[in-house]
Amino acid sequence: MRRTLPLRPWALMLTLLCSAAPLCAASPDAVDPTWILSKIARPGAITTQFVELRGSALLKTPLRVEGRYARDADDTLVREVTAPYHEKITLKGDSATLEREGKKTRTFSLSRAPELVDLQRGFGALLSGDATQLEQHYALSASGTRQAWQLKLDPKDAAAAKAPVREIQLYGKGAELRCIETTDAKGQAQRTLLAGAAQAAAGVDDGAALTALCHGAHG
Repeated sequence: MRRTLPLRPWALMLTLLCSAAPLCAASPDAVDPTWILSKIARPGAITTQFVELRGSALLKTPLRVEGRYARDADDTLVREVTAPYHEKITLKGDSATLEREGKKTRTFSLSRAPELVDLQRGFGALLSGDATQLEQHYALSASGTRQAWQLKLDPKDAAAAKAPVREIQLYGKGAELRCIETTDAKGQAQRTLLAGAAQAAAGVDDGAALTALCHGAHG
């Protein structure tokens, strides 16, 4: 016959306290998607530097790309690459304008570039703190603490799941969004370091160290 071992005194006390009072409730440092989005929201015009790491089976080390994101007061979103090449993409309404050094400027419909639709829809909603808009397309889940949190965005429907981006993971500290990690359909990750993480990445070339900065290990 299976015996039931008695609870040790400290375990019994903890059990009684948890059942009798809200002492074992969620930590005040616990996070949820609404709290994170409210903190990282940046209404109005904003500019932030970024360092992006692009993984590829064809590359021994991730390609490092540097530049800036900017959003005007009229919700025009600009992604400008300054190194190792120059490229500027401007998203406004349903169109995109692409400027590349030495090439003619092109303007085309966003329907031709699903990845840019994801950028406009996702990054725009994050900057505005619009949880409702994000939840139309993604299932949101949060983990960590207010000092070091993660927010995961999973596509809701099959059509979105077939898009270039399969999963988005955000990393941050307090009100600072420090890194956006996206995973494509092939399982390859792309990491975009922002704010303090991008500043800490200056002069850092080691891929593992940059990934650690993205995940908030230091910096």
